[in-house]
Amino acid sequence: MAQADTTKAAARSWLRREQRAGVRAARPVLVLHVIGQVLAIGQAFAAATVLARAFAGGEIPLLALAVFGTLALVRAVLSYLTEQAAFSAGAAARRRLRSDALTRLLHAGPALLRSRHSGDLATIVVDRVEALDGLFSRYVPAETFAMAGPVIVLLAVLYADPRAALIVAGFGLLVPVGMAVAGIGAAAASRTQFLALARLQARFLDRVRGIATIVLYGRAQDEAQALARAAKELRIRTMRVLRVAFLSSMVLDIAAAGAMVVLAIHYFFTLRNSGDAAFTADLWPALAVLLLTPEFFAPLRTYSAAYQDRLHATGAAESLVDLPPLPQPVPPAEIRTVNARGVTVAFDNVTLTWDPARGPALDELSFRLAAGETLVLAGPSGSGKSSVIEILLGFVHPDSGRVTLNGADITDLVPQALSRLTAWIGQRPVLFAGSIRDNILFARPEATAEEVADAARAAKLDSFVSGLPRGLDTMIGEGGYGLSGGQAQRVAIARAYLKNAPLLLLDEPTAHLDPATEKDVFESLSRLAIGRTVILASHSSAAHGFGGRRLDLRHGKAVSARGVA
Repeated sequence: MAQADTTKAAARSWLRREQRAGVRAARPVLVLHVIGQVLAIGQAFAAATVLARAFAGGEIPLLALAVFGTLALVRAVLSYLTEQAAFSAGAAARRRLRSDALTRLLHAGPALLRSRHSGDLATIVVDRVEALDGLFSRYVPAETFAMAGPVIVLLAVLYADPRAALIVAGFGLLVPVGMAVAGIGAAAASRTQFLALARLQARFLDRVRGIATIVLYGRAQDEAQALARAAKELRIRTMRVLRVAFLSSMVLDIAAAGAMVVLAIHYFFTLRNSGDAAFTADLWPALAVLLLTPEFFAPLRTYSAAYQDRLHATGAAESLVDLPPLPQPVPPAEIRTVNARGVTVAFDNVTLTWDPARGPALDELSFRLAAGETLVLAGPSGSGKSSVIEILLGFVHPDSGRVTLNGADITDLVPQALSRLTAWIGQRPVLFAGSIRDNILFARPEATAEEVADAARAAKLDSFVSGLPRGLDTMIGEGGYGLSGGQAQRVAIARAYLKNAPLLLLDEPTAHLDPATEKDVFESLSRLAIGRTVILASHSSAAHGFGGRRLDLRHGKAVSARGVA
């Protein structure tokens, strides 16, 4: 409960800061709104003049009619410009917030996925940021315009009829009270809607990933029903948000209708008791006030519609403030790089804990690896092998101890330099939809076609690429050619050859391969390892023939270290 209250308080504080930051971008929208309001007053006065003359049986004033038509056209152009300015303000804010969110996630690295669902993180970057669009494009300018717009119109009503100004102002004061009451419920409904959406997305992603297992165990129908229940929950909560939003709009409609009814009754008795001479004089103020009354409530109506964006933003902000903090800028004096011609690796009493309830993943682990040496990390699953790799990749920092590359603390290295130093091959290489050539070039986009071809030959890709219809330019992934596990690993090896990094990290690279394919992949990796510093994490018996030193891990501790023949 205390954690939830803290999150809500942080979200409110974050929203206030963001609203202040968005005021400058919203100024053009506000200025256009004010100009449009002034033109609306001119239209109302021109229309009142034409109608009063027509009711009195006089000649229609063509000048007033021309002014009315001209102002109508100008307002139409202003409305278009206002929408464009609002879109630009919202788009700029979304770009800034999405960049901020991605920076936080990239800084946290894949280690964040141990505590957060990937579907939840994707929802934050896409849906939550998108939900903040209305805050900057509509709510921020509407908040100021809701105070300035009615005052401008009220001054015009005061000029036409001071008594009518009191009536209009009285009904206008009822609107904020009603909106505040409805807004409390809308904020709570919006938060629960976002929660239901995140649950549905996470559930759907999990079921898609495990669809083969679900079908194998005959649970497809049960999971379909569970997804249907989650979708129904989202529908119900979405309708609750809309219901509260309609209540807020109803308050505004009642106030506007009440003002019009009271004014109509007021002017009915005023005009009925007027003589022929006074009728024409009283008619113009009556018509002007009645035409201005909708314009008085128009800024409040705009604010009412935008207020829902503010409530949606409140729910989205709670997810954004819960992201990992932004990385602190490193002082220029501490920025370091290391010599890329050879890399020595040292772990000095390194401790790392993912979950305190499960104990440390690494427990005061120490080892040293000279440049050009190979170290095989052996041990059962959960012994800490992958944790060593993730520290060297910069995905996570140790709780205590020191990790150095060529004597430089890994936490002081420029991230780009660390990336250039390391090449990584994991259990399941990440391949994206595109050509095989594009997937290899992902390691070094500026590489030449000849360098890509050399990397492909070194990884023995030509053994199957030559049989493809377009060779290296064959499309893979969705809508393209499908690769087996061994073929996908060869693409990953070709990437490593192309990157030509001095530190090679291998994390269970043959975990899902059959023995024959595993042997071929290890032969390619052995060639890739020549002249490089290599750390291989594997519990496969085939890794024993990889060469180098061997370090056995148990529960994050080194239990034995020896050479491998």
